[in-house]
Amino acid sequence: MTETIHRCRWAEGDDRMRACHDEEWGVPIRDSRALWEKLVLDTFQAGLSWRTILHKRDAFRAAFEGFDPLRIAAYGPAEIERLMGDAGIVRSRAKIEATIRNARGFLDMQERGEDFSAFVWSFVDGDPAMGDGTGSAARSAAGDALSAALKKRGFGFVGPVVVHAWLQAVGVINDHETTCFRRDAVAGAQIS
Repeated sequence: MTETIHRCRWAEGDDRMRACHDEEWGVPIRDSRALWEKLVLDTFQAGLSWRTILHKRDAFRAAFEGFDPLRIAAYGPAEIERLMGDAGIVRSRAKIEATIRNARGFLDMQERGEDFSAFVWSFVDGDPAMGDGTGSAARSAAGDALSAALKKRGFGFVGPVVVHAWLQAVGVINDHETTCFRRDAVAGAQIS
């Protein structure tokens, strides 16, 4: 007799989506650099499906030089045009320019001694918040507050919906559905 594994609805139907869901989505991340990389990907997801971004993740990693904020912060018109010509990524000038601005904001926070991870996690008092388990929330109080704080620091394309999706992906908010086998596992996960 085979036991049925229940996953969040969004993870069904695609092997890569299932693997992402089962292995990484919602696992708490404390590493500033890893958090920033995921923010880049969620910035590009705005208005698109996670499936689209996930299937292009390797191309994004190559195009953005391993998501190195020092390199990205130095991008100018030539690099923007190179990225606009890269068919492997989502070619949105606004999102590319926001990524450059966000790299500069990330580095500015570092230069001022403000740890990006500590800053992000402060919006849930350092511990993962539990979502309602329905999989339908598009916003959260933490996401709304963090969105506003990021905008004050010069970040772009970080509206409340984007930030909430990012917080879900990096485990700041555990929003696995109530019936999902990962909800309890992620709740007890060691934070990386």
